[in-house]
Amino acid sequence: MSLPVIILKQKAERRIQGGHLWIFNDETEKPSDEFAAGSLVKVVNSRGRSLGVGIANPNSTIYVRLLLSDTENLSSEFFTERIAQAKKRRELLLPVGEKTYRVVFGESDLLPGLIVDKYDDYFAVQTFSAGMDSAKNAIVEAIRTVFPSTKGIAEKNETRMRHLEGLPAVEGVLWGEIPDVVNTSENGLKLGIDVLGGQKTGYFLDQRPNRAEVRRLAFGRRVLDCFTNQGGFALNAALGDATSVTGVDISQNAVEICRRNAALNNIAVADFIKDDAFDFLKSQAKSGERYDMIILDPPAFTKSKKNIAHAARGYAEINRLAMKMLPPGGLLATASCSHHISEEYFIEIIRQQAASLYRRLRFAYRGMQSPDHPALLGMPETRYLKFLIFEMV
Repeated sequence: MSLPVIILKQKAERRIQGGHLWIFNDETEKPSDEFAAGSLVKVVNSRGRSLGVGIANPNSTIYVRLLLSDTENLSSEFFTERIAQAKKRRELLLPVGEKTYRVVFGESDLLPGLIVDKYDDYFAVQTFSAGMDSAKNAIVEAIRTVFPSTKGIAEKNETRMRHLEGLPAVEGVLWGEIPDVVNTSENGLKLGIDVLGGQKTGYFLDQRPNRAEVRRLAFGRRVLDCFTNQGGFALNAALGDATSVTGVDISQNAVEICRRNAALNNIAVADFIKDDAFDFLKSQAKSGERYDMIILDPPAFTKSKKNIAHAARGYAEINRLAMKMLPPGGLLATASCSHHISEEYFIEIIRQQAASLYRRLRFAYRGMQSPDHPALLGMPETRYLKFLIFEMV
């Protein structure tokens, strides 16, 4: 089979040579042959040197996603090989016997536009590109081959990124069965995960090591966890012998899951409240409430460069409100999963807010995403999570 040939313009060669896997729609010579979204294409540089095969979408800003392969077919065999490699990578990086983790992290595992999360014997799949979306059957077959004990595979395809690729929002079961609650564990914490009803793929696996650090530091503290989702930070704090824990989330479904997970672990010190985290922080600060540790893990405030200023104001507001309620020696644990907000900028936002309150901060911990979300050097989009803990001075 002869694939369409895409010629990369010279201006983009340095970035691609440096390890980036995306070729944008203004970085190629226009091909002589038309092709459908999701087609495989061969990419060459301006001197005719092959850069391998990529998945192309002429309707997307990301014109080609490189696979670093010479495959001419997105077959189940291709996915089986790549997913098996990804599985082996996790087995080297994660605790022995870990059953819940991210199996495939898109570009970092050389499967651009594909996410696969594993919850024991159940899987959640997201396909962000037209090529990966058209290969769902092959992906399902590959997962079942690499993980023979698979009981169910769900697709969680309701993200904004699919809209940019011209793909519809869809969610449901791809193969097998997905129970209402998938029972699993993280760092010894028992969890009942709502895979189909939860945000993203059901649970935010990227915060695993940071939740462990919060548990270590929570001893004897009164803890507030904002944007608690399914209670990961709050429940870890409780297991770390916090004196009391309050988790806040705007979703009633999330709050019910948190309460269920608390009961699973016989945790009595945690209380979960349905409220907008911004409103809750404002009311608590106004009433003079005090906490010994406040955790801020909001959703991404921006998905694009044009909204950076708006996102910065959001991060500034919640961190300023939290600092108002922390005494000297109190801990501010704060996160950003917005790729467009760099760690340096995030730290500067927090420093400015501390200065406005005549407070000083001391670094206590600096974290990033879990090892099952590896960052690909040369592709900054894959290093997105910032997690910082500061001691109030």
